[in-house]
Amino acid sequence: MARSEIMLQRTKRYKKMVLFPLIASIMLILGPALILQLYLSFNYYSIYSEGWWASEWYALDIFKDVMTDERFHVAIIRSLGFALASTIGCFVIGFGLALLMYKNFRLQWFYYIIFIIPMLTVPIVIAYTAEMILYQKGPLNGILSSIVGRDMLIMWITNPDIALFTVVLMEIWNWAPFSFIIMMAGLASLPKEPVEAAQILGASRIKIFFEIQLPLLRPIIVLALVLRFLEAMAEFPKTWAIFQGGPGTSTETIPVLIYLNTWYYFDWSKAAAMSYIVMLMMVVIILTAINILQKENKRIAQVQAN
Repeated sequence: MARSEIMLQRTKRYKKMVLFPLIASIMLILGPALILQLYLSFNYYSIYSEGWWASEWYALDIFKDVMTDERFHVAIIRSLGFALASTIGCFVIGFGLALLMYKNFRLQWFYYIIFIIPMLTVPIVIAYTAEMILYQKGPLNGILSSIVGRDMLIMWITNPDIALFTVVLMEIWNWAPFSFIIMMAGLASLPKEPVEAAQILGASRIKIFFEIQLPLLRPIIVLALVLRFLEAMAEFPKTWAIFQGGPGTSTETIPVLIYLNTWYYFDWSKAAAMSYIVMLMMVVIILTAINILQKENKRIAQVQAN
């Protein structure tokens, strides 16, 4: 047997040895909760019922109720819009900062620390700090008033038309460093030879970026966007701390709606069914992302082989 094949088998065996305990631990912790959640999705139970073990069998009726619930549909659209907007905002700012920072310069470490501080801040602290800043006569409106030369009394928190946009801004501030770190790592891992060859041939920085660096970064970009999107879909602490789904239902995203059904309406079966539907949506997104990543990796491997 060739040495390369032996090394490949050892690598596969090592991966299995490392991954199996991790997967087993996760299933041991999450398995019972997921099974109970699945049980509640088919058997109606609320806090007022006699006991979850004596709940009534509803088959697919709970799922049908969820799928025909207009409030659930709106929450999905709102969550997708919020996740998309915040993901794009985080990526643009994070990638921009990474392009400015990936080459060594004096005090680089200082700016690096400054840029990642938002990601290390507890979400509830961000929410209450933002609440103080965003009052109608708070610091932000004061700064805007001094810039435009007239009173700016934007109701960031109480206006239902812009409340979700306010959460998007908080999310971008909180998680732009995540995209920054991933893209910094991606830029640092790029091979130097193609860039040096292009520079020798007289290519401009813009041409090098768009024709060499950006194509090589596509798998990293897909990874950064997908991870950020999944996290944004699950955003709850900041939204709940300030808005609790309001004003009205303007910030009622999927996590907020599930929380309300669980702990306010005590309709645990409906909340469980919602959770499984959302989980299936996320599985589809993850599988699609994996497929895209595999295609991008194959494309890059073919380019490098040629």
